[in-house]
Amino acid sequence: MTHVFRKSSYSGQTNDACIEVADNIPDAPIHVRDSKDTTRPALTISRDTWHHFVTQL
Repeated sequence: MTHVFRKSSYSGQTNDACIEVADNIPDAPIHVRDSKDTTRPALTISRDTWHHFVTQL
């Protein structure tokens, strides 16, 4: 299965100063990448870590 990256709807289509997240594969780690350079490797983190991060925002 291929990771599908998405941006927050709050960033808009023209704002590239944000991150993209791939969380479409159940029970797989979360992949996070910089939207300005999508060719660079993504940061891979556990679902628990991602959940903790977003609940602290």
